[in-house]
Amino acid sequence: MSNVKSTTADAFRKDVVERTDKPVVVDFWAPWCGPCKKLGPILDEIATELGDEVDVFKVNVDEERTLGAMFQIMSIPTVLVFKNGEKVEEFAGLRSKADIVKLIKKHV
Repeated sequence: MSNVKSTTADAFRKDVVERTDKPVVVDFWAPWCGPCKKLGPILDEIATELGDEVDVFKVNVDEERTLGAMFQIMSIPTVLVFKNGEKVEEFAGLRSKADIVKLIKKHV
């Protein structure tokens, strides 16, 4: 079972913005996106290995267009990292597990 959870426009504030206990990684993706399919398992591993230090959520941009527009997601996958409700990191495209962990660790 994956430690990555899905979030919606209705739950985003509670799941991401109001969290102050640890950083939150949000993956904006779509089921038809090739790079998204490759990034998914990497984020699953990170969520499992760093579960005590970070939460990982996914946002399906086809189903949650409001969130995609709110964060001006122009390409997918796009990953945002939030700390204390503020966006502190962002990247688009596929990255290695090591690169993503390094990016997250800056905010743990």
